[in-house]
Amino acid sequence: MNHLDFEYEDVLHEECGVMGMYDFDGSDVASTIYYGLFALQHRGQESCGIAVSDTQGPKGKVSTHKGMGLCNEVFTPDTLESLRGNIGVGHVRYSTAGSSTRENAQPLVLNYVKGTLALAHNGNLVNAPELRHELEYTGAIFQTTIDSEVIAYHIARERVKTRSVEEAVANAMKKIKGAYALVIMSPRKLIGARDPFGFKPLCIGKRDNAYILVSETCALDTIGAEFVRDVEPGEIVTITKEGICSNKTMCLPDPKKQARCVFEYIYFARPDSMFDGVSVYHSRIYAGRCLAKDSPVEADLVVGVPESGNAAALGYSMESGIPYGTAFVKNSYVGRTFIKPKQSSRESAVRIKLNVLKEAVAGKRVIMIDDSIVRGTTSALIVNMLREAGAKEVHVKVSAPPFLHPCYFGTDIPCEEQLIAHGRTIEEIRQIIGADSLAYLEMHRLSEMAEALPICKACFSGDYPIEPPTEDIRGEYAK
Repeated sequence: MNHLDFEYEDVLHEECGVMGMYDFDGSDVASTIYYGLFALQHRGQESCGIAVSDTQGPKGKVSTHKGMGLCNEVFTPDTLESLRGNIGVGHVRYSTAGSSTRENAQPLVLNYVKGTLALAHNGNLVNAPELRHELEYTGAIFQTTIDSEVIAYHIARERVKTRSVEEAVANAMKKIKGAYALVIMSPRKLIGARDPFGFKPLCIGKRDNAYILVSETCALDTIGAEFVRDVEPGEIVTITKEGICSNKTMCLPDPKKQARCVFEYIYFARPDSMFDGVSVYHSRIYAGRCLAKDSPVEADLVVGVPESGNAAALGYSMESGIPYGTAFVKNSYVGRTFIKPKQSSRESAVRIKLNVLKEAVAGKRVIMIDDSIVRGTTSALIVNMLREAGAKEVHVKVSAPPFLHPCYFGTDIPCEEQLIAHGRTIEEIRQIIGADSLAYLEMHRLSEMAEALPICKACFSGDYPIEPPTEDIRGEYAK
């Protein structure tokens, strides 16, 4: 059996979630942003923050609170009560570039000659190192190691020579390259921007006399807001007391060059969200149906690895007629911040998070659906747990193709040497994880999952929509 490194956690990590709100009636927005971030907690569990301002108060006065941990660990009722203002931005973070420290928590707040700027960012820039070096050589002093600060600096510099902050954002977008969904607060405006490829989701909502910008539609449901529309790739949306206006001059002339992250549909987004008009739940059901059509196997039970494997498992069951069941009990109280066991201890991080229902699988041929296999260590442990619980056979189906290449756009898919599929056949991978059979989703099914919307699938194909950077920008995950 090939040795695989158990040092790194063998799961895909979420990206970040952003939210902004402007209440025209002057009501405080911090508590609503907090509940919106709570709904986006799956996108980032390392740090979070909220920055607010009062559009009727002194220009440039921003109240901020941020810290390491989950939303309910960082914020208290007293904290939220102290954040007074009718315009604000919030952020939940998982680091894909830049280390996990409080300094790197967002939103970032800049004080500059034109006032203040608060920015929340989801994504990664491929040209961040060059832009950072350029700024450093002209005297910029950085407080963080994240590329979001590079974006904020460029917007601030452009604002000095433009008539409006949205014009400054448009000029900055001509310089930055990569994946980004931005929510920006200036003293009197809330601005949302999405990169021309549309890698990251961003949508507009409305509740009473307030507008919301947020990463996922599920957050709108949580706060009782109605979905208005998605921010289009390359679009800048500006919300002021006069209402909402749009600038689409940044859009790519050829919509076929758009490249939404396919992993929003497979894994990142909550199943109750919509991404550019496509139901995430429906996409996962469809992936499961495709696995049943393309790689059928005789079995007694179909189960999903919680949570993102569940819908695909249901789809497989619906298509195959094999009963759908629950094989795993998930510990809901284990966040990403829990103290992980040492390699020398008998406890396993996987076993702490998941336990197998022996009564459900004993003596049965089980089909196990997971969203991906990264390094293979977790899959091997889960297959073994099913066998220990008495499963007669374990057939693994994956609702994505094999990972062969790293991602530079906000997902911490590691370097090729750490990917189990790199340089191995499916049969070799099957032997490593100990399954009776193994099948992946076929590549052509990805476009069908996204209902023919242009998607980025570079982590499977190596065909990057933007030229990858010459130096690795993925920080601590590029090991």
